Amino acid sequence: VSDGVRDDLVANIGLPPRLVQVLRNPVVTPQLTTLAQREPDHAWFRPGEPPVVLAAGRLTHQKDFATLLYAFDEVRRHHPCRLVILGEGPERADLESLVRQLGLVGHCDLPGFVDNPYAFMRRARLFVLSSAWEGLPGVLIQAMACGTPVLSTDCPSGPREILDDGRLGALVPVNDPEALAQAMIHALRETPDRDALRARAKDYSLDRVVRDYLGYLGMGPGTRST
Repeated sequence: VSDGVRDDLVANIGLPPRLVQVLRNPVVTPQLTTLAQREPDHAWFRPGEPPVVLAAGRLTHQKDFATLLYAFDEVRRHHPCRLVILGEGPERADLESLVRQLGLVGHCDLPGFVDNPYAFMRRARLFVLSSAWEGLPGVLIQAMACGTPVLSTDCPSGPREILDDGRLGALVPVNDPEALAQAMIHALRETPDRDALRARAKDYSLDRVVRDYLGYLGMGPGTRST
């Protein structure tokens, strides 16, 4: 599903590169666009409230939300904002404890699983992926499809190719709260190119990926299947 996963298969299993084809996940659908137009069920997204930094994913070690919390603690000293982390998982108690330890109660919320994260994405000021590793992070692409500025850890794999080597959003080292905080502060202060983000996300749209599959199977326009 990504160049990084392909490279892992070649390096670790020994598959010949010519036998491995990257066909990405179709994570941007027409339904996403419709759902993103709705209002998120959260008071922090009402007009006049401070900007919201958003993250989403299972509350697990892989997503490294602890690093995001440490980074956000520094960010809010320089820029008025709030943090919302969508998702549920086994690290909830530890993360809630860290929120209290850092004095972030009232500044950070973990509302759990929500049916429509796209409404949150479209109204967030910034989406942050803090993962230690990924395959192809669909939430990063979906936030871009909503026109939301994004930044990510430079984890294996997916973010670097999605963000065009950092052109569409900063890439920071894994498990580095200081670097993540500085990238967040910079992103909150700059004017994003939302059209460029949406355009890149179209590469992962249902229509585009279906065409890629049909082309790979020899069933695209101008071909005949037997």
